[in-house]
Amino acid sequence: MIREDDFSRLELNLSGCLDNYRYFRSLLEPRTKLLVLVKANAYGHGAVEFASMMQKAGADYLAVAYPVEGMELRSAGISLPILVLTAGTDFFGEIIDSRLEPSIPNLHSLKIFCGILKSRGIQDYPVHIKLDTGMHRLGFMPDEIDALNEFLADCREVRVKSMFSHLCVAEDPAEDAFTAGQFEMFKESTGRIINALGYTPMRHILNSAGIERFPQYQYDMVRLGIGIYGISALPGVRLKPVASLKCKVLQVKHLAEGTIGYGRWGKVAPGGSTIATIPVGYADGIDRHLGRGKASFSLNGHRVPTIGNICMDMCMLDVSGVPCEVGDTVTVFGEDPTVEELAGILGTIPYEILTSVPRRIERVIV
Repeated sequence: MIREDDFSRLELNLSGCLDNYRYFRSLLEPRTKLLVLVKANAYGHGAVEFASMMQKAGADYLAVAYPVEGMELRSAGISLPILVLTAGTDFFGEIIDSRLEPSIPNLHSLKIFCGILKSRGIQDYPVHIKLDTGMHRLGFMPDEIDALNEFLADCREVRVKSMFSHLCVAEDPAEDAFTAGQFEMFKESTGRIINALGYTPMRHILNSAGIERFPQYQYDMVRLGIGIYGISALPGVRLKPVASLKCKVLQVKHLAEGTIGYGRWGKVAPGGSTIATIPVGYADGIDRHLGRGKASFSLNGHRVPTIGNICMDMCMLDVSGVPCEVGDTVTVFGEDPTVEELAGILGTIPYEILTSVPRRIERVIV
């Protein structure tokens, strides 16, 4: 029986992942902890598979966006501490049951969480205080720190495990003055909290770009996201692409004339064309704007362009003049073409390409 995964898969390169891990680890002091983000299905790479690799590699922490992502990892046997970045308020009970550690961005959330902990007779539960230093998405503003300190002084249910903030333009040298302001605000706000608490939680503000460009602000921990997946903020630094989306040719047609695909946008060349169909489409993360020849994929050492519109589950390639048979492997992205190349065609960022690959595509560690 033919299975879908016989035709399409997302290969995760273990050695490339470890090379990237070692590169970022080399930029840090030995005492600095390393948190790896595995939210959004590990940026499309497969959360369980990637979290397992990071646990074996020696990561100190993992982070997810939502409680359900953390619960999935716990069910799969992941034992590392897991920070939930967007904890909300509706799933605090499940967070506690799964030994997850919530980010607390405001006093409202903190009061609800402490109330649930108190009803269960729990004290010193680890929480992470989110500070807003300029991104203005989530977090305590500087003028809210006094109220936070006042509440924490009488709350025995939680213990602040860390304080953190998010850099919004760390990758852009033109915005370094703004980033410097974020660092200063973070230092001032965390200092006020430490003075009030009487103990010193961990502090972390650096993302992947921050680790590369501002290692002097690594504090106690850093958060490694897109960098571990192979994207660097520095020109000239070539990280290893971890994910390669590959599939096999379903059918090859030699056409003397006619059109190809929905809307008849694909045109057979005057001298005839050879068309290969592959089993990935826009439901698999192949954006429709990559069709009509705007992108080309790798086949037997050659680049072959898309032809016609991308379909939901398939797309067609013009393989004229290129050796091609049913079952041959096509690389949609990986070493060639890279995710950055496809992102450039689409006018977007590599994150969007990676996170668009759905769970129906099997993840395979190689």
